[in-house]
Amino acid sequence: MDITEKRVHGTWREFTLSNDHGMSVSILNFGGIITNLLVPDQHGKTENVVLGYRSYADYEDNPNYLGAQIGRVAGRIKNGHFHLNGSRYELTKNEDKHHLHGGPNGFHQVIWNSETRHSENAVTLVLTSMSKHLENGYPGNLDVSITYTLNNANELTLNYQATSDHDTPVAMTNHTYFNLSGDMKDTVHNHHVQFDSRYMAELDEELIPTGHLIEPADTPFDFRDGRLLGGGLKPETTQQKIAGNGYDHYFMFGNEKTVIVSEKNTGRTMKIHTSEPGMVLYTANGLDEGLKLNEGLSQKYAGVCFEAQAHPAALYHEGFPNVILQTGETYRSYIKYSFK
Repeated sequence: MDITEKRVHGTWREFTLSNDHGMSVSILNFGGIITNLLVPDQHGKTENVVLGYRSYADYEDNPNYLGAQIGRVAGRIKNGHFHLNGSRYELTKNEDKHHLHGGPNGFHQVIWNSETRHSENAVTLVLTSMSKHLENGYPGNLDVSITYTLNNANELTLNYQATSDHDTPVAMTNHTYFNLSGDMKDTVHNHHVQFDSRYMAELDEELIPTGHLIEPADTPFDFRDGRLLGGGLKPETTQQKIAGNGYDHYFMFGNEKTVIVSEKNTGRTMKIHTSEPGMVLYTANGLDEGLKLNEGLSQKYAGVCFEAQAHPAALYHEGFPNVILQTGETYRSYIKYSFK
């Protein structure tokens, strides 16, 4: 197992964690961005299974959040404000009148402190940073760490930890776009996805949860028995049309917090295990076309995000998992990606 490091753009550093079985992941200290994830297929052919820019400079803006860590709060906060402990907090608005993915200077724009670690069966990168009180409008000085660990079982685990000196919302996630066809040979239409969810959040025309939870049984949003993503990338229901003919919805997990993704042509399977209560499934319906990515130009449905998280709709609707980190408590979360 090995860790390599190189300077790639100004002061940015890229760390590559490699195991003994042909799997590796490359991560920037800027935004904690996953730029490459190389995984063997059923024949042992190693290919990249995430979307990344050809030029590192393109990550400076990165409006599609390719590979980025998202925080303090992932998702849209309605009208860019919330109330907590009797006070109203105004957040920076970066999607019309709403606040999206932590704001314009969220965690995806941070240059993180870095530390690497080796053990017998794993290699690790630890990124740390401190988000100052009222940065992007959030209360509290928030100390954050994100730990990436790759082991010889072809498992990549992201561990999140945070503490604050004020009560504050925290709901972090990773915004990597996966494409198991390898080297972006195909769209994600033929990705088979299965997970247990009995409720999903209904969206309004601005992609803001209405507060109504929908039971997805017998709809294109029912993944309990598994389904091909392509079957849902069409204007079959109002919710699909709202999302740009696809998925951009928050699903609450049932008994199992596991997502199984497979692509039959390569035989690759990815299992996602998480401590989070749900996830946003996003099929890149709004991905900008014509971006210069590692393997070619971007297009709609070129990747799929599995954004495991709690949801900021909890700030103004009942029925959603809590997103408030109390002073003195520690926020802990993990997302594990296992490949076969």
